[in-house]
Amino acid sequence: MLIVAQRSGLRRVVRPGSLLVLVVGLFAVAVALWAIPSHDYIFLPDRAHPVAPLIRVAGGHNPDNGGGIYFVDVIVRRATLLEQVLGGPESGSSLYPSSEVVPSGITSAQEETVDLAEMTTSQETAAAVALRTLGRKVTTRETGAYVEAIEPGFPAARRLEPTDVIVAVDGKSVRSPADVEASMRGKAPGTSVAFTILRSGKHRTISLRTVPAGLHSKRGIVGVYLGQNETIRLPIRVSINAHGIGGPSAGLAFALEILQQLGRNVDRGHKIAATGQIFLNGQVGPIGGIEQKTIGAREAHVDAFLVPAGQNATDARKYAHGLRIIPVKSFQQALRALATLPEQG
Repeated sequence: MLIVAQRSGLRRVVRPGSLLVLVVGLFAVAVALWAIPSHDYIFLPDRAHPVAPLIRVAGGHNPDNGGGIYFVDVIVRRATLLEQVLGGPESGSSLYPSSEVVPSGITSAQEETVDLAEMTTSQETAAAVALRTLGRKVTTRETGAYVEAIEPGFPAARRLEPTDVIVAVDGKSVRSPADVEASMRGKAPGTSVAFTILRSGKHRTISLRTVPAGLHSKRGIVGVYLGQNETIRLPIRVSINAHGIGGPSAGLAFALEILQQLGRNVDRGHKIAATGQIFLNGQVGPIGGIEQKTIGAREAHVDAFLVPAGQNATDARKYAHGLRIIPVKSFQQALRALATLPEQG
């Protein structure tokens, strides 16, 4: 049987077999576009989650007052070619080039390792801040400079790795990034520098030859980005299981929940979402993915959303659609803001 089509006054005969091949080909192309990853990353909203099931505090309990502290995260994955063309499958999704998501000099696998390490640090810091708020004694000790990223093409590339901890430079003990900076001061380009690092629980020394910091610069560098590595000792046991979620942005939510479980009426019976990196001095730092996180908080029908003050708060208000946004600069400010809410239940 033949299918006859009319076109431009001419009769064109299309055989069923040819039509089938065309349909199958188009389907194969669509499947390929949907399945093949692009070089971009896509950020997608995820509904805010209660923090309480993740945290166990020795001697604490989770009050049943109808409220709760919620944390927000972002689903991040490689965008498919189809998503790259169409701009994402749903409202609230954003596309970013890999250079804006994965720091230079680090692979996707290394970035995941860094994210998980940052989550662990944020958990310990959150517990320390919460317990200090209650007057408990928390001891901290600076234990080195944490390698966060490495500049491609510089001496540290392929020699040092993200999550390495520098504990000495040319045999001189290092307790902080400032110590590394002091040890590198005066090192001219071409100087050999011995870095003692802690990697996977073992010490090793790696010698690197410095290069100029810039054109005609007389300052030698090796191309690393450093953060603080600290050991925190808590007076009571606090365990947090984030189920593989990485990054430091849940720190504020963790600290609030720990206080809640230790008897402080933090949420006052309200559902409170919170995001923000927390530091040992109680300061709350900015985070990424605020559009998706605001949507996730909104979809969880929380009563208010605590976000870092500044640009994060400005951006959150754009996507709030009626959700109350509370900007905070510190943990103490967050507690004061929540204390003004009328008690529920």
